[in-house]
Amino acid sequence: MTGFTQTLAAATASLNRQIHAMPFNRALADGTLPEATFRGYIVQDAHYLEGFARALALVAAKASDPDAIALLASSAAGAISAERSLHAHYMQLFGVSAEQFAATEVSAACDHYVSYLLRVAAIGNFAEGVAALLPCFWIYRDVGRAIAERAAPGNPYAAWIDTYAGEAFDEGVTRMLALTDRVAAAGDAACRARMQAAFARCCWHEWHFWDSAYHERGWPAP
Repeated sequence: MTGFTQTLAAATASLNRQIHAMPFNRALADGTLPEATFRGYIVQDAHYLEGFARALALVAAKASDPDAIALLASSAAGAISAERSLHAHYMQLFGVSAEQFAATEVSAACDHYVSYLLRVAAIGNFAEGVAALLPCFWIYRDVGRAIAERAAPGNPYAAWIDTYAGEAFDEGVTRMLALTDRVAAAGDAACRARMQAAFARCCWHEWHFWDSAYHERGWPAP
């Protein structure tokens, strides 16, 4: 991690510590997270993944060089294939059918996050889009690694932990970090300020998504 991504990390360090200490992630690590809570999380995460892949594709279309297009387009395909396999594993394990998944309402936290990502990807510039996409990669890798270090033996969520703590996911995150630094270096101060704002907002959305999943929140009553 060098350059601009160091600035991003420093600016969101407090929120990042809160994410690592969240009850959801602590319980996931020691294997005590209730199955119903994790099942609800996986269903919402699968809904989120569809929006995330669309945002990746939108941002890829704005890239000005072939390397960035290839990275983001391949990440969109990878997000769909690898994480859908993980979701399918747990949905089969928990008995969630395709019909049940389709009938499950998207939570307010999931809808809010996806809507923000798609808005930035659609009407923001390329640099903002890259910065908005980065937290989903970076935070999941770091949380996955931290959980893997302290995960209880026989953890029922080992497949989730192995995915995000694994080498393949790490390689994708490393490429996204390098792209973010490269894009920031090519931009001016105003561009970097917009990137930092988008990154911070999506870090908050990551926290909110897990918090909502842990408390099993849907939509607030009117």
